[in-house]
Parts: sequence; structure tokens; C-alpha cells
Amino acid sequence: AASHLTARGGAGVGAMSRRERGPEPEPGGAEVAAEDAEHAEPESPDQCLSLLPWDRFSAWLHCVCVVGFDLELGQAVEVIYPPHSKLTDKEKTNICYLSFPDSNSGCLGDTQFCFRFRRSPGRKVSLCCFLDQLDRDLPVYLKKDSAYYYGYVYFRQVRDKSLKRGYFQKSLVLISKLPYVHLFRTMLKQIAPEYFEKSEAFLEAVCSDIDRWPLPVPGKVLQLPIVGLIMKLRIPTYRDKPGTTPIVQNMHQADAQISMALPTVHEVDLFRCFCPVFFHIQMLWELVLLGEPLVVMAPSPAESSETVLALVSCISPLKYCSDFRPYFTIHDSEFKEYTTRTQAPPSVILGVTNPFFAKTLQHWPHIIRIGDIKLPGEVPKQVKVKKLKNLKTLDSKPGVYTSYKPYLNKDEEIVKQLQKGVQQKRPTEAQSVILRRYFLELTESFIIPLERYVASLMPLQKCISPWKSPPQLRQFSQDDFMKTLEKAGPQLTSGLKGDWIGLYRHFLKSPNFDGWFRSRQKEMTQKLEALHLEALCNENLVFWSQKHTEVETVDLVLKLKNKLLQADREHLPVKTDTLKKLQAHINDIILALPDDLQDILLKTGTT
Repeated sequence: AASHLTARGGAGVGAMSRRERGPEPEPGGAEVAAEDAEHAEPESPDQCLSLLPWDRFSAWLHCVCVVGFDLELGQAVEVIYPPHSKLTDKEKTNICYLSFPDSNSGCLGDTQFCFRFRRSPGRKVSLCCFLDQLDRDLPVYLKKDSAYYYGYVYFRQVRDKSLKRGYFQKSLVLISKLPYVHLFRTMLKQIAPEYFEKSEAFLEAVCSDIDRWPLPVPGKVLQLPIVGLIMKLRIPTYRDKPGTTPIVQNMHQADAQISMALPTVHEVDLFRCFCPVFFHIQMLWELVLLGEPLVVMAPSPAESSETVLALVSCISPLKYCSDFRPYFTIHDSEFKEYTTRTQAPPSVILGVTNPFFAKTLQHWPHIIRIGDIKLPGEVPKQVKVKKLKNLKTLDSKPGVYTSYKPYLNKDEEIVKQLQKGVQQKRPTEAQSVILRRYFLELTESFIIPLERYVASLMPLQKCISPWKSPPQLRQFSQDDFMKTLEKAGPQLTSGLKGDWIGLYRHFLKSPNFDGWFRSRQKEMTQKLEALHLEALCNENLVFWSQKHTEVETVDLVLKLKNKLLQADREHLPVKTDTLKKLQAHINDIILALPDDLQDILLKTGTT
């Protein structure tokens, strides 16, 4: 049942001369599981040749920005690369403010964090069609949201007496639609320190390297060269069993380049992030699942962004469908919208560091206050859930401030298991694996009954007639679903007791249910369309046309052509043979018609 969970759902001189010579061969890939070899489609030579300068770069990043501090202007975007990259004034303003920690954070040295901001509408992407194809093969929680950009930041603040302000302050920022946090964090660690020493020419070389990368194809082991290093990684596909990560082997390089295998492209260190609120992980899972408004108040953007990303990922493989901001400031373009007291707080998770928010967001129902994230050398002391009225400032003690009463009884087992790990000095990676598996099993136990019920809304195959429109899905009925829980509820896969019914009722009103159900609905409707196409293929359509008038036959041909266009446009799950067979049927019917009609029909409906 688990496998049903994810719905299908101006170049530099060097870059240009390389392009004029034609595409270079890509670095070879290592072998992974046989399933990947079977499913992953390599780039065809045609696709490679049709790629223009900067297309490969654009498949991974929108642009690279350098944000510095100007004594008169404050934070300012100093460099955007490639130079032709387009950012609106509003986007630049957001990037400026989100690329620096709040002054109270006192981040001396180097700091890495990430943010997310709304993209200005109305911009087209040259690679759009091909990237959509790649997006379809991703698990639902990794699909890009075209309304948002991520900003991955490497911020440096060091004393420098030669500067008026007394400090060197600069951020190197990667702007991307892809939520590959670990990949971009690793990449910045490699390039940012060197950039701060070498400046512009180095940045151009980095971007030129990225423009030689293979496209981000899910399920394939990719080798990404970056300034003398090769990063090896594999982007998950929707076919992967949730909770499994095929290991990327670190193969020996024949040349002098150093190779680095990334265990993940998107995961954060879950255990480290949840350590400050160790005893409340199950309650936090419920709050995220239900799309409740949540604020994470942290001492720095590094802690706030990691915690927000950990929260969003804890309901995986479900997609968190509301907005989330790993780092949010008072200058953000949505500040007024999200902090207004004239309406209930929105379904959003905000990560903040400015003490001003302790006052501004006092009315929010659930606040997580975390201190510096340190790996525990001892078992964390049990922290009670605190009352919201006790949260006066950001100096308030770490903990969860809420009056929320969890629906499910607490799972003491996971707490004991992780505490034992702390005592035995178990590596944090191993603790994170345990925690991730716990969240996965909890989410699957919750979602499987919904999957089972929604699958029952699908009409039977015998109801599909080639001569009628495909049947509709039956309506989702909350009462009917609740009745199924007695015999086929979460108790089949989870030993946790509690008010599961109450949790489901609350979930059915949430944005996460709405997003999940729309995705399943679309998938099932497409399946019905595909079955209808197959039913048409299995009919003797030429025989039918001979028994009907020319008008009816022309009408059939036009409808069949529309079906083929729909299959292509909506990427229906239809075998290529089925489409070829249908095209052959259409050709046979047309050839049996008078010449004048043949000419018209051969030109109609094919574009």
C-alpha cells in the first residue's frame, strides 16, 4: 500500500566557445539499482543538441546573486550572474533582506541557511516543456512549485578594519526553483570561501561548470563537476519505495578530480533539528499534518531554516501544501499579510529570528522556541508544553508554546529509542534514520485508509464503453470514509491509540488534504481517460465507420484526433503501442472516405 502514497502524479567567452564546438560528452554515470537502469531515460542526442547556452544552467538554477552591505543603501544586490538573468525589483528587495541574518543574530564567521520567497508572475522558461517532463518523475514532495523560488545562502561576516563599518559582510546566494537543500548547501561550502577570495572571474567559471551539468533527471546517477570536484548524486523518483535511498557508490576516478558522493539531495539532519523539542515530535507531526499556523523562533537563520525544513519533511511522503518560509523577516513582501490581527493566522510555517516577532506573532496559536541547536551530549530534559501567555520575548525559554491537545496518545517507544541512542553516543545520522522511519510509518498508517477509500471511488473497468464518455469518479463522502475506519483503519498498521477519527475530521478540512485529494483525483481521471483510449483501440473502428454516415465518421475522426492530442498534452499513462494503434485506426478510416474529405481530414487537428 505504501507504494500508492506518491501521486503521479550573456554567456562568458569560455562558455560560448564551448557551445560553438557543440555539446561536450557528459561525465559517465555509475550503476544503481536495476529498476533505475530500466526506467531512467537518458538524454537523447537530439535533446542535447537542442539545448542553448545557459539552458543546462537554468535547469538547476535561476541565477547566482552576490549581496553586499552598502553604508548608504544598506543591503544591495552587487552581482547577478548570468548577467541576462531577470529578477523584478520586488524579487531583488526580498533577496537583499533575506540574504543577511538579522543584526541581533550576531553571526560572526560563516553561516549557511536558506529562504523561500514568492516569484513574480508572468515569466516564461525556455526549457519549460522538458523540465515539466522531469518534474513528473519526481516524488510529489519534491515537485517544484512554480510560484516560489528558494534562496540558498552562504553569509560571511568578519572583522575588517580597512572598511568604514569595521566588518566585511557579504552573501553568495543561489536562486533556484528546486528544493534540493543538501545539494546546494554542499555546493556553496565548496565554492563560497574561494569566491570571497577570488571574486568575479571565479564566479563566471563556476556558472560555466554548472552549464555543463547533465539535466536533473530523476532516478539516474548524475555527476556534477564543480571547480575541480565531482559531486555524485541521485535524485529520487516517484517509483522509489518511500523511506529507501539507493546508495550512490563513490567510484574511483581515472583522472585527478576528487569525487564526492552525496547521500541525499534534499534531506536535512532531522534529529539535530528536532533535538530542542525532542519530547514533542509527535504533536509537531500532527500540527504540520493539519496545516496549523506555526512559528519557529530561533537565534539565527541557520537554526530557523533547518527547523522549518525538518517540520515540512516530517509528513513525507505526503506533500506539505501550504506556504512555508524557512527564514522570514519584517521586510518580507508578505509581512503584513502574514502578521495581521484582523483575521486568523494563515496556514503557514514561519522561521523567524527578530525579537520583534515575539510581540507581532503573540496571537499565533503554536510557537516553537528553540535555542542554539547543539547535538546533545546527554539526554534532553523533558520539557512541558508551555502556555502561550508565558511567551513574552525571544529570550523566553526553549520549548513549544501552545494550548493544542494532541489527538493521539504519546508514543513513548520512539522517545526511549532516541534517548538510548544519545546515551550510547549513536551517530546523529543513525538517529535521523530512526526518526525519519518513525515519521514515515506514522504518515503511512494515517494515509493508507484514505488511499484505500479513494481507490474505491474509481468506476469498474466494465463500466468503460468506447462509445460513451469515460465515467466520472464517485464523490468523496466523509461519512462513508469514516465508516471504513472501523474495519480498515490505521489500527491495522499502527499500535498507537487515541482519537484517530478526530484527527481525520480535522485533516479533511486542511490544505494538505485538499492538495493530496486533487492530486489523486487528477491521477485517477487520467487513468480513466487512458482506459477509454484502450477500449477505443480494441474496437473495429473501420467496420463501425462503414455502417455510419460520412458526417458521423468525420465526427469520429475529429474526436479520435482530439483524444491523441489530449494524451500528449496531459501525458496520459498510455502505452506508445496504444497510441500508434489508434493513429493507424484513424488513417484507415480516412483512407476509406472520398478524396476531398481525405485531404481535409489529413490536415485537420494535427497541430
